[in-house]
Amino acid sequence: MQRNEPTTWLGRSRPGVSRAGGSNRRRGFTFIELLATIVLIAVIMPVAMRSIGLCTRLAGQSRRQMEAVSLAKAKLTELVVSGEWQDGNQRGQFEKEWPDYEWSLTVTNWTDALVRQLELTVSWRSMGRQRGVTLSTLMYPEES
Repeated sequence: MQRNEPTTWLGRSRPGVSRAGGSNRRRGFTFIELLATIVLIAVIMPVAMRSIGLCTRLAGQSRRQMEAVSLAKAKLTELVVSGEWQDGNQRGQFEKEWPDYEWSLTVTNWTDALVRQLELTVSWRSMGRQRGVTLSTLMYPEES
C-alpha cells in the first residue's frame, strides 16, 4: 500500500481524511452562530406578537363598525319608508340579535325650512370607549 492513498474501510475513507488527502472536517453551525440566531429570534418575536395582536384588535373594531353601518342603513331606511321619522327625535335599541348597539334619530331643519335633515347614529361600547357611526339624509315632509 502506498502512503499517498487514503486507507479505506468498507469502501469509505478513514475519518478525518478526504480522498484528496486534505482534512474532511464536519461542517455545521458554531455556538456563536446559534447564539446570535436565538438572540435575533428573541428580539423579533415580541414585536411580531404585538403586531399580530394589534391586527386582530383592529379587525374586530372594523367588523363592529361595518355591522353598525349596516344596522344604521337598515334603520334609516325603515324610518323613512314608514314615515316614522316625522315623529321627531327618537332613540331605541335593536332586536335581540344586536344587543350591544343602540340608535338615535335627530331631525333638524336644513338651510331650507321645507327640508329636514335626518341623522341616525348607531353607538356601541368597545374597549371602554363609546363609539358610533352616523348616517344622514335629507327629506321633504309630507304635507297634511
